[in-house]
Amino acid sequence: MAQQGRDLRGFLQLLERRGQLRRINAPVDPDLELTAIADRVLAMGGPALLFENVIGSSMPVAVNLLGTVERVVWSMGMERAEELEVLGAKLALLQQPRPPKGLGELKSYGSLAWDLLRAFPDLDLTPPCHQQVFRGEAVNLDALPLLRPWPGDAGRIITLGLVITKDPETGTPNVGVYRLQQQSINTMTVHWLSVRGGARHLRKAAALGQPLEIAIAIGVHPLLVMAAATPIPVQLSEWLFAGLYGGEGVRLAKCKTVNLKVPSHSEVVLEGTITPGEELADGRFGDHMGFYGGVEDSPLVRIQCITQRRNPIYFTTFSGRPPKEDAMLAIALNRIYTPILRQQIPEIVDFFLPMEGLSYKLAVIAIDKAYPGQAKRAAMAFWTALPQFTYTKFVVVVDKAINIRDPRQVIWAISALVDPQRDLFVLEDTPFDTLDFASERLGLGGRLAIDATTKVGPEKRHGWGEPLRRSPELEARVDGRWAELGLADLGGSEPDPSLFGYSFEHLLSRLAALSGRAA
Repeated sequence: MAQQGRDLRGFLQLLERRGQLRRINAPVDPDLELTAIADRVLAMGGPALLFENVIGSSMPVAVNLLGTVERVVWSMGMERAEELEVLGAKLALLQQPRPPKGLGELKSYGSLAWDLLRAFPDLDLTPPCHQQVFRGEAVNLDALPLLRPWPGDAGRIITLGLVITKDPETGTPNVGVYRLQQQSINTMTVHWLSVRGGARHLRKAAALGQPLEIAIAIGVHPLLVMAAATPIPVQLSEWLFAGLYGGEGVRLAKCKTVNLKVPSHSEVVLEGTITPGEELADGRFGDHMGFYGGVEDSPLVRIQCITQRRNPIYFTTFSGRPPKEDAMLAIALNRIYTPILRQQIPEIVDFFLPMEGLSYKLAVIAIDKAYPGQAKRAAMAFWTALPQFTYTKFVVVVDKAINIRDPRQVIWAISALVDPQRDLFVLEDTPFDTLDFASERLGLGGRLAIDATTKVGPEKRHGWGEPLRRSPELEARVDGRWAELGLADLGGSEPDPSLFGYSFEHLLSRLAALSGRAA
């Protein structure tokens, strides 16, 4: 990947060429101030930021690189979000392979096999990430410009490092994105949920009575962050998926002190071990829920070696109430998930994880409804389709005619087609996200499915009204006369939602700007 400029520096150059990178030379404090600045820019839909004068560190800090869906799509080597579904179709074949049903599917499998061959990682014997090496007493986490994003945060954190571990039995690596808190000059705690790959590897290491080796790769191409965030079969490697994403194998480098491999173009690599049972208090921190999380005992990572490129760049992000970069990633992943879901649940036509629903707490799915009870079946299947949906609290099921990305249409479907005593389906006491404080018991909570589809057969006890519609011929005739009627200046686009009482922050800002110009 690095051969084609697919490293962090190459992506920064791409953003700069396209006018989507702002360099900031004024001194900025990584403690609270940097994220306060970045948060405002992100909320405006503004450019990526490169802070070149960070107080307390010689490293520049890159943030907001993935602050818009457009930039996320660029990181995948694409220009339009719709192209992500083509990639999702390839991944769907890997998620649940089945015998091809015809010549067309046979060709798809053949194409996938070729893509897989090209996607295998290769080894870089002179990796840029080994240009500088610090071992033992030379290890100094204080030299890194770790951020403290919120006033109540317990300390400095790493947020966009690829955390790499290996299954002690099979040797299959896992690459995840987990938060790490600095505890001392050479130790950190790692916060991962029990269902994640790293936690699973640590349990296996504990059963075998051995430490778990770990590496944290910081400052990689954003494409690798996307690959690490994608749900894949446990037995497969994220490196292979990253190769599928990028169209060529990831160049890896062997670590200096642990038996793990990291992307050779990483800006900084931390190498260390976790001794099972050795833990320290981690937190509290501001999280994606928009609240401070709790304090949890988390595995302690002892860092024994740091390697880095010359003049490294620190790549990071921060959590909080949307919009945030993780929400933009989720919107792009939504497109990738769709073909995977369709393969497992054929009646699903489309699905959407609204950013305001924290990108996974609420899902809206559109189905091609054919029989009674199908909406409940689709909701149950959705909850079990991918590990990421284990913590989805609400599922709204609508007909395929509803545009699930238009909140007005979804609200109409709920209001017009739902009887709460018939169409709400609650599952009680299911495994849940410990960060969800709305749950009565942390780690255990309920789920709600709302059947907002048109009712058929025994789902209804009386006739429903006939939907209002005009003929396509009449609509076409009106289209043809639009200019003749003197209405061409109104355009044919969707109206401004603020005209109907919706109060979104960006709309209010725009109206304020218009008012200022008028004055």
